[in-house]
Amino acid sequence: MTVTDTLAPPEPVPPVDAIRFLDVAKTYGSGDNAVTALAGVTLTVAAGEMVAIMGPSGCGKSTLLHLAGGLEDPTSGTVVVGGRPVSAMTPSQRATMRRRDVGYVFQRLNLVPSLTALENVMLPLELDGIPTRDARDQAREALSAMGLDRLDRYPDDFSGGQQQRIAIARATTGTRRLVLADEPTGALDTANGDQVIELLAALPARGAAVVLVTHEPRFASWADRVVFLRDGRVVDQSEADDGGRR
Repeated sequence: MTVTDTLAPPEPVPPVDAIRFLDVAKTYGSGDNAVTALAGVTLTVAAGEMVAIMGPSGCGKSTLLHLAGGLEDPTSGTVVVGGRPVSAMTPSQRATMRRRDVGYVFQRLNLVPSLTALENVMLPLELDGIPTRDARDQAREALSAMGLDRLDRYPDDFSGGQQQRIAIARATTGTRRLVLADEPTGALDTANGDQVIELLAALPARGAAVVLVTHEPRFASWADRVVFLRDGRVVDQSEADDGGRR
């Protein structure tokens, strides 16, 4: 039995796309100093779908995730999350979207070192107003699904792979239907990297959409679809080859 066997049973998939990019462009700076990160990207990720984003450094992969999470605004075009244009949201609505709808998994784990594993996963739930007892129950369930125990230990007491599992648990609690993963295996060895990707690939069966940025073709092969970026544009997309799956 693998850790993915303990995940909760699939839930009904919402009818709306998880995220859409409609002719999205992003430029930093102006005039002679302008740098185009994205140039007219149109892309849809459905609920219950895992999409891998690949391309050379500087092609716009991370910018795409920043826009998806409402961390930045596009220069032009529209980003729609859960059926709602992000640019039309008030700052309060955008903050609520990031807490409730979107989970983040980064190469740098961003765990709070002074909080236990359980408290790290509980934190965003409590910030969203969920009672402590309910937040604790949800956090325990999420961490158990990641194959973790010793929940009263601090992040430094866990290996890099285990810390990334804590981050995934934090990203998938509550009502989140979109998980953004930016090079989540970059600091891990092969075995731990494989486990992290396996866990992410199991999330669509629960109704979540996953957008994975990676340089590794074998990790991209776990996705339903691979999108290739170059110079800020989508240059190709195809169904993934499952040759890298175990």
